[in-house]
Amino acid sequence: MIAHVPPPVTLAQHYRQFLAALAAAGFEGEISQRHADRTVLATDNSIYQRLPQAVVFPKHADDVVRLATLIDRDEHRRVVLAPRGGGTGTNGQSLTDGIAVDLSRHLNGIVWIDPVRRVARVQAGVVKDQLNAALAPHGLFFAPELSTSNRATIGGMVSTDASGQGSCSYGKTRDHVLALEVVLPGGERFESRPAGPDELQAQLARPGRVGDAWRCAHRIAERDAALIEQRFPRLNRCLTGYDLAHLRERDGRFNLNSVLCGAEGSLGFIVEAELNLLPIPRHTMLVNVRYASFMDALRDAQALMAHAPLSIETVDSRVLMLAMEDIVWQGVAEYFPSSGDSAPTRGINMVEFSGDSPEALETRVAAFVAHLARDAGAARLGHTIAAGHAAVTRVYAMRKRAVGLLGNVQGEARPQPFVEDTAVPPERLADYIAEFRALLDGHGLSYGMFGHVDAGVLHVRPALDLKDPAQAALIRPLSDAVARLTQKYGGLLWGEHGKGVRSEYAPAFFGPLYASLQELKAAFDPHNQLNPGKIATPAGVDAALRRIDERVWQSYASGLHCNGNGACYDFDPDDAMCPSWKATRERRHSPKGRASLLREWLRLQGEAGVDVLQAAARQPSFLAGLPERWRNGRRSAKAADDFSHEVYEAMAGCLACKSCAGQCPVKVDVPEFRARFLELYHARYLRPLKDYFIGSLEYSMPGLARMPALYNGLMALPAVRGLLARHAGMVDAPLLSRFDFGATLRRWNVRHATPSALARLSADERARSVVLVQDAFTRYFETPVLAAFIALAARLGCTVWLAPFRPNGKPLQVQGFLRAFDRAARRNADMLDALAQCGVPLVGLDPAMTLVYRQEYAKLPRMARPPSVLLPQEWLLDALPAEAPPRAAPGDFRLLAHCTEKTNAPAAAALWPRVFARAGLRLEAQASGCCGMSGTYGHEQRNLQTSQRIFSQSWAPLLAAEPAPAEFLATGYSCRSQVERLRARRLRHPVEVLAQLYGGGDEEDADAAH
Repeated sequence: MIAHVPPPVTLAQHYRQFLAALAAAGFEGEISQRHADRTVLATDNSIYQRLPQAVVFPKHADDVVRLATLIDRDEHRRVVLAPRGGGTGTNGQSLTDGIAVDLSRHLNGIVWIDPVRRVARVQAGVVKDQLNAALAPHGLFFAPELSTSNRATIGGMVSTDASGQGSCSYGKTRDHVLALEVVLPGGERFESRPAGPDELQAQLARPGRVGDAWRCAHRIAERDAALIEQRFPRLNRCLTGYDLAHLRERDGRFNLNSVLCGAEGSLGFIVEAELNLLPIPRHTMLVNVRYASFMDALRDAQALMAHAPLSIETVDSRVLMLAMEDIVWQGVAEYFPSSGDSAPTRGINMVEFSGDSPEALETRVAAFVAHLARDAGAARLGHTIAAGHAAVTRVYAMRKRAVGLLGNVQGEARPQPFVEDTAVPPERLADYIAEFRALLDGHGLSYGMFGHVDAGVLHVRPALDLKDPAQAALIRPLSDAVARLTQKYGGLLWGEHGKGVRSEYAPAFFGPLYASLQELKAAFDPHNQLNPGKIATPAGVDAALRRIDERVWQSYASGLHCNGNGACYDFDPDDAMCPSWKATRERRHSPKGRASLLREWLRLQGEAGVDVLQAAARQPSFLAGLPERWRNGRRSAKAADDFSHEVYEAMAGCLACKSCAGQCPVKVDVPEFRARFLELYHARYLRPLKDYFIGSLEYSMPGLARMPALYNGLMALPAVRGLLARHAGMVDAPLLSRFDFGATLRRWNVRHATPSALARLSADERARSVVLVQDAFTRYFETPVLAAFIALAARLGCTVWLAPFRPNGKPLQVQGFLRAFDRAARRNADMLDALAQCGVPLVGLDPAMTLVYRQEYAKLPRMARPPSVLLPQEWLLDALPAEAPPRAAPGDFRLLAHCTEKTNAPAAAALWPRVFARAGLRLEAQASGCCGMSGTYGHEQRNLQTSQRIFSQSWAPLLAAEPAPAEFLATGYSCRSQVERLRARRLRHPVEVLAQLYGGGDEEDADAAH
């Protein structure tokens, strides 16, 4: 049995006093001392870990002023604060052992947009893609382009002076900041803009800390001008953090934003930003050039830059190979062909051109392609062209996932970010990388490389197993060696992603100028309370290693290998990842958050002497363990008493939609480790009654379906529904279908599938047969859909064989009844495998249930051969005749694919438009998020509001569009039931449309019960 693990008590007394004073001062946001929230914000996308004392979520700028005012009081001088945005930093920039100030939860509004002046004002927590989505109707966007644009906040971009793809054309964040609203320690709030001579004199005469900051920056700029010129490299990326070289603008104005941008929250709180906007180029083309060697790609970049492209991005073969195994490959494979080349592709340069005139753009690209054809200076394998914004965006989606893709390598050694954003002059990049590679090769390390070759920035992540002390010890000598190497080539150790805990290298780099950085820090933050240890106050921080038993680590690898890249914080409501995060804005309710909690929970269990692998294998029977579970529940009634309760709260909020398992570049599979946690948790604590209702669903439905009138009548009674909600935690229970399934079986001469019956078929008969694998949902709650598939298959000339109904086990797996799931899966797999051996294809209708055979079944120990069950579209693509039926197409259709299907089987989901095209119909896949139902999640009382909120974010606006773009279809039973529940509207399954088409308009089969 797992241990009772009280959350570690680390909150110091002076922090308790500060938080009490903050609440008394009228702080309107949330103040959290929960170990779960602290654990989630203890990591970012780096190798470092710092546990904050607490987390606060300001509701507005006035709350930030309250924080800043309080810390300046004498009694709170030991309190430190660190602002936090999207948490995507690779160098621990926002990590703190003080109080983390999360500005992303509430301060995420776009204040105004002025499309005429091309200016926008936003709060610090606005996500870059969120802003650009609002700007798109005006034909504008905010540069630069980041790989983390769907979760990076504007405040975070400002604080790290972020740059990215296209920076040679667009510049860095600093180049687009017009004004910043800043709160300093002491509570002074001011707006920083470039100041002309008169305004500068006014600021220099200003009293208080704001005046101190202006005077100090001006004094340094005047006094140290020669030293600044000497020490600051002339690079496109220049320097992140206290950029003294740009305090003076080219037009003579004095710009304090130069040091605020990139300050990593160490000088003040950025609460709002006024930004310069750029027009979106009307046309774009991307030339993808392939090389047999990565070094060939690097050395060729200089010649390619002579054609003045918008940007040149490069990736090596390691990133490319990992992309081929990822969901992203489905949309980009055509641009990276492997056949016909004289050698394997080992490097790629992606060269972008853009403009407003299509003719001029095509002329430029044609000239570039002509250069490729005639230039013999580089060994190129070939090239492809992606034309148009949609195609270019798809290719860049692969490049954006490079960081995450590298984290998905096999084995315990994973690419680690600690020397991964160095910058050198572009003309020296190839020679620099050659030495860099020799350094890593000398240590026998593997690595991947990608980045902005036009700017001289490559991201390099050596693969290390940080659980191995010998490998962890390499971080220091490698960092030292790379720092020396960048200086040798006139570059920077911190070319793009900020300094963070690597600030310890700042004194060596800045030399005598470092004292000026400390002087500037003291003017803004005299008591060193804002993110201390960053940029100008170095603190030696080593990676905090996860001390977890190696066997446990490997067993829970699907969660523990989370590298913090934060892809799950996707802003886009029309993307499947991650619905619980989008609905709650609570980071513990995200895959990254849940993985962080799992890691901490396993660590605490190990420290308590518990082997969780043995605990899972030695669970008592239900009755034998019941008294102990009851006693434990009585002893531990409060969440604060056992950290396991906090982990349970986060795990219970997961929809188990598996979008993370498909879309996370590292393939963090929350439903898998969630189920394992629930099994262990409920071996110690009692389960809620609803778990047993859900887990037994597949077993109870066949019996209840024999008396549908009685069941439906009871379920319709308000008293029964109220009883279920109050005592079983279940709401809106679906009603059994009254459709006469027996009539369908008789009409289409459906036969019962047995191995002996199938074995007697001739080869021709097997070729014209299909076995329908039933699932509990379409069989008992939505029988007309099952009948439509039978009718369609029969009209296509096939004999339909009905497999015996056996519990699939998915409800058991989702709720953590893993031993029961194992038994159910083995019985079902044995039966289906016996049928499959006869050579007749097996087809399952519901994607969530059918994909269990490929995923959860395949992971079971001793499951030698999971049953092969096709999705309907996979079978139909071969079963449909080559010629479309001679009937008029009934219209256009939009497909709302089930989340599990489109994220875990994207190639299969992409077959539906091809199936419809074969039938002479037009079907377009509709980008959409989650519907909010996800099996039984939406039927649980505790999840009802979240389920409705998830539905309102994506599906509700799509379905409410007027005029409707086309008829919406949905492949998932849970999706269709959610729409019917919340909008009293029935969506058809694609097979119902096809059954109607091939039946000549006969809808008797599918509509009898509607």
